[in-house]
Amino acid sequence: MMVVGLTGGIGSGKTSISKFFKELGIPVYIADDAGKRLMETSVEIKAEIIKLLGDKAYQNNRPNRKYIAGLVFKDAEKLNALNEIIHPAVATDFDSWKVKQTAAYVIYEAAILFETKGAKNCDFTILVTANKEERITRLQKRDKSTREEIEARMAKQWPDEKKRKLADFEIENHDLRLAKVQVIELHENLLKQVEN
Repeated sequence: MMVVGLTGGIGSGKTSISKFFKELGIPVYIADDAGKRLMETSVEIKAEIIKLLGDKAYQNNRPNRKYIAGLVFKDAEKLNALNEIIHPAVATDFDSWKVKQTAAYVIYEAAILFETKGAKNCDFTILVTANKEERITRLQKRDKSTREEIEARMAKQWPDEKKRKLADFEIENHDLRLAKVQVIELHENLLKQVEN
C-alpha cells in the first residue's frame, strides 16, 4: 500500500486538500485527530502526560488542551517530550488502520510530518502552502486565536522554504477551485506511480 504524506503549516488548508482526496475515493488518516483521540482513550498516554505536565493536564478525565498548549508551546523540551509520547502511538494506530484500506494509496496527513521524521515512512510527500497573512486570517476565523498566539504556533513549525526542499509535490492553496485541479492532477500522477 503506497503511503502519501500530506503536510503544511498551520492554516495552510490541509483539511480542504484532504477532503478533495477523499472525494476521489482515497482514504485519509489525520494524525492530529488520531493523537487527540489517543490522548483521550489511552490509559498509558494519559499517565505519561500527567507525569510530564502534572495533574492539571487532565480535567474530568479529558485532556486540558488549553493548559497543555500553554505549557508546550513555550517550552521546546516539553513539546518534544509530548511528541515522543504521542507519535509512536499514532504510528502504531496508523499501521492498524492502513491494513484495512483497499484503495490504490492512502493519505497520511500530519502537520509536522518533516519535523518528526514521519516522512521517512511515506513513499511520496505533498506540501500544502498558502501565504502567511492568508493563513493567519483563516486561523483567526477558525480558532478565534489572536495573531500573537497564531504566530507563536507558526514559529514552532518549520517554514515552507525548508519543507519545500523535502517535499515531492506542492499544492498552492490560495484558491480552492485551483487547488482542487492540482489535487486531481496529482491523484492521476500518483495512480500512475502505483501502477509502476
